Amino acid sequence: MINSGDTAWVLISSALVLLMTPGLAFFYGGMVRRKNVLSVLMQCFIIMCVLSLQWVLIGYSLSFHPGNGFWGGFQWMGLNGVGLEPYADYAGTIPHQAFMIFQAMFAIITPALIIGAFAERMKFSAFLIFTLLWATFVYDPLCHWVWGMGGWLRNFGALDFAGGTVVHINAGIAALVTAIVLGKRKNLDKNIPTPHNMPFVVIGTGLLWFGWFGFNAGSALAANGLAVNAFVVTNTAAAAAGLSWALIEWMRNGKPTIFGVCSGAVAGLVAITPAAGFVGVIPAMIIGLLVSVVCFIAVTVIKPLFGYDDSLDAFGVHCVGGIWGALATGLFASKLVNPAGANGAFFGNPKQFLIQLLAVGVTIVYTAVVTFVIYKLVDIFIGVRVDEKSEAIGLDLTQHRERAYTILE
Repeated sequence: MINSGDTAWVLISSALVLLMTPGLAFFYGGMVRRKNVLSVLMQCFIIMCVLSLQWVLIGYSLSFHPGNGFWGGFQWMGLNGVGLEPYADYAGTIPHQAFMIFQAMFAIITPALIIGAFAERMKFSAFLIFTLLWATFVYDPLCHWVWGMGGWLRNFGALDFAGGTVVHINAGIAALVTAIVLGKRKNLDKNIPTPHNMPFVVIGTGLLWFGWFGFNAGSALAANGLAVNAFVVTNTAAAAAGLSWALIEWMRNGKPTIFGVCSGAVAGLVAITPAAGFVGVIPAMIIGLLVSVVCFIAVTVIKPLFGYDDSLDAFGVHCVGGIWGALATGLFASKLVNPAGANGAFFGNPKQFLIQLLAVGVTIVYTAVVTFVIYKLVDIFIGVRVDEKSEAIGLDLTQHRERAYTILE
């Protein structure tokens, strides 16, 4: 039977998760130069349009129809057979379409995360084709592997409550691949870009933090104690990570920054995502405190060492933070929190850590290879990168014939 409280919570959570994509637009938009802010906003908003349609036409069927271990098939194309009655295999107390639209919001924000790697230098036409192909051939299959009935990683025992592998490692690895093959922004070494609008970054972070409660607590798919646990640990990890990033900056550079606190909070939200339904509050605090350390190293040490231009640190925060969160789930998961889950290594089941390690490795390899192939195909047919003159002028004018600010300082 349909439970009205569960249905209301999942619908509200769906709206919260959708709000995260405009939040991401502000977060990324504030970090780029003023001549490119509208291009980032446009990319995020057009994803909401394109992926909403892709999801109801084929994406949901490919991801969640109970097919074989690798994909769901086409039986639910156009939401054929996806009605208003509950579907017990996924959520037995809410309409099937409520579950579908909740999952649609994850499918929307995941490719939007990749924007942070190629900001300021990709053609809008190439971006559209790349995003549609990536969602169909990378996100949808991996989603089925981890969350779909019959998915082979799900059957193997991999734990991912709300998207550590499916969303963050997946998008983060795709970000790294695109950043490397696309190449650096022009004159990057001589003119290091700085965020043009820090208040945008703060607003974006606030919207992401707010929406993340739907992202994680909504993944309980019911208004119950598991949702409460996910809500509490999500806030705890974000707070711990924001504080620890500030402390790291304070010790290393002499002063903490609002940009650092925002980066840390997002990293904490990323790391707790796979663990939110499996760990308690103290492990969540540990996960949050430590994710800032690993992400700070990735952003300030590893990126300069290898010289790739991950413009807005999509890889350094989402992939690295997601890897730590997925592995930490294998350490701290407890059946006392979620009897339907598994115990981690610290609760007598070291095998779970190895399972998590496998899921991370599979995600990295599959996403890297298929993302590279998709990028090369798009580049061969229409070219991916804007020309040097367009990059110098800015994507707002050259790709959209718009200007964000009519009054210049």
